[in-house]
Amino acid sequence: MSTSNGKRHAQSAPVLHRRAGRTETATESLQKATTTFAKFVPFLREKAGVEFSGRILELGAGPAWLSAELSKLPKVVEVILAEFEPAPAADEAGKVFKLLNAHERKITRRATNPHHLNFPDNHFDCVVCAGVLHDALNLLHLLGEVRRILKPGGQLIAVREPMKPAVGWRAGSGRRTNQALKSPLYSRADYTGAFERAGLVLKIKSVSLARGLKYYFDTMVNGLTHARYVFVATKQGKLSR
Repeated sequence: MSTSNGKRHAQSAPVLHRRAGRTETATESLQKATTTFAKFVPFLREKAGVEFSGRILELGAGPAWLSAELSKLPKVVEVILAEFEPAPAADEAGKVFKLLNAHERKITRRATNPHHLNFPDNHFDCVVCAGVLHDALNLLHLLGEVRRILKPGGQLIAVREPMKPAVGWRAGSGRRTNQALKSPLYSRADYTGAFERAGLVLKIKSVSLARGLKYYFDTMVNGLTHARYVFVATKQGKLSR
């Protein structure tokens, strides 16, 4: 991680996450859950080579569309939603579960402390998150906690993480304030360095859920004008079921 990021992390250690920028409405989240979001698990399995099975933890689950999709896979036996907020959005998640026909008997929701994930060591086959890592003010600490609770050979799968593209972000309009909080905090090099220091072997997969010409255009400019990737990070060791 860069020196500037390290200083920010040290100064801000008591607060792990922040939610900056406009928050999606419940209606928008529900619409995306049945359209764009529903494409992520097939993409991860078919394009990123991820095999989901066993016990899975979703960090910062929110509406939990990712857990809803994972619960339907036959090899997944349990999904735990770990929410950092004191009052998880159970109502919104319930609507998502119904829309996506989630296997709700597999799903348990729990509040947890982001500074110390209250789960045993070597406990999960997979940890997943959607748009969580980029909010971490101490990314290295969070990744270290994830590594601790993963079984040897287990994986962290992170999707929808904003990343600084090669071309700098334009200044926001007058309606946007404190632009520094709204732009992605981390570059690809920042993420790679943090995963390496946390002891996780990282593979970064370019992601586009579009089709046709838009798919090829998105792929060509990915990393330049925008940066859309999936992180697949593995804890070294043999995975035992």
